[in-house]
Amino acid sequence: MDSPHGASVTAEDFGLKGPRGWAFRGIGIDAGPGSLVAIEGPSGSGRTCLLLALTGRMRPSEGHARIGGLRLPRKMAAVRRIAALGPVPGVSELDPAFTVAEHLRERALLQRRFDGSLRALLRPRAERAATARERIDAALDAAGLDPATLPKAERTSVRDLERLEALRLSIALALIGNPRLLAVDDTDLKLSDAERTEAWELLRSVADSGTTVLAVCSQAPEGAITLRTDAAAEGRTTGRETAGQGAAEADAAGENTTGADTIEEGTADAFAETGRA
Repeated sequence: MDSPHGASVTAEDFGLKGPRGWAFRGIGIDAGPGSLVAIEGPSGSGRTCLLLALTGRMRPSEGHARIGGLRLPRKMAAVRRIAALGPVPGVSELDPAFTVAEHLRERALLQRRFDGSLRALLRPRAERAATARERIDAALDAAGLDPATLPKAERTSVRDLERLEALRLSIALALIGNPRLLAVDDTDLKLSDAERTEAWELLRSVADSGTTVLAVCSQAPEGAITLRTDAAAEGRTTGRETAGQGAAEADAAGENTTGADTIEEGTADAFAETGRA
């Protein structure tokens, strides 16, 4: 049984095939709510495709999975509603020209527009603003990001953030929606050993709070449930790779990503409401 918050993640013989071959195949996992799951492997080994498939953004070709009891691929839309993406290149990237405040305000507006109840939408403006601020502050606290420590506080542009600060901001944006599942790509990319330790401590704290975490990485931390997508995992129950997989990952991502148009339209609406083009 799932907890009231985190989502369990189970899969059996889970695979996705693109025009040039398998992006991943033979994936099996059984992780309870509040687990920290590391998707480990070298770049190009199908890690991002697996992350997107388990969050309902890409349609698998074989096998099945259940996220919070919702079966994939049948319930992809429902899975997307309970799963939030942190940084995923080409899917949910931060805009380097925007400030921290603009990103936070935009995400709060999107959350209110698409996920809020009718009663919440009819509340007085001041009450809605206070609720949004509470959500933002709680998400920043969970992500360990204090805007006051940034060079220009919340007016700091994303391009001026350090890599770990940008990762914390992306996670905070995802947590504004109080998801049951958080997915993060390239967790340890371009981080020093000390920063990598901080990043995993952050994700472990998110998991400990009840939110299940899926994190793509080149090296899984000790104690995490690990899924491998490279050739070293062939023959194991956690996954296996086939020839041509790296090229297939890009092809599959280009053809199977779901929900991008909805995200783009929603972002445009939020831009209009905040007065930005």
